Amino acid sequence: MNALSLAVRDSHTMLRRNLLHARRYPSGTLNLLLTPIMLLLLFVYVFGDVMSTGIGGGADRSDYIAYIVPGIVLMTIGSTVIGPAVYVAMDMSEGLIARFRTMAVYRGSVIIGHVVGSVVQCVASVILVGAVAVAIGFRSTDATALEWLAAFGLLA
Repeated sequence: MNALSLAVRDSHTMLRRNLLHARRYPSGTLNLLLTPIMLLLLFVYVFGDVMSTGIGGGADRSDYIAYIVPGIVLMTIGSTVIGPAVYVAMDMSEGLIARFRTMAVYRGSVIIGHVVGSVVQCVASVILVGAVAVAIGFRSTDATALEWLAAFGLLA
């Protein structure tokens, strides 16, 4: 086997390890998925009438939803950055990285596994937030499907 195939194999193993952590400890994953949805619903239904008046000239709820959803989506992406940082710090403090240094493991595989796992969770969270946003009234009248796909690719 060459070095590239070994690096891909080791990175895949670390990704599987991180996804198994997400399955074994669902509180972190549920927190990642449900917090943005709760904030979206809170800002639309609880604070929506008061805050939508600040948009200008008696805006209705659809204008406010179009205003708040991009911020919630960016907050969702920002919150997923915390996960890999915490897990890498835990791996380093528990001595796992020191054990991997003594083994024939590709050095970048640990961080690659954490980052790819984070991207998978982030994409799932953004899709879920987008589905809830569409369900409560978020609509796009100016963007085409190709533009939405490009925006989703940029967010991912």
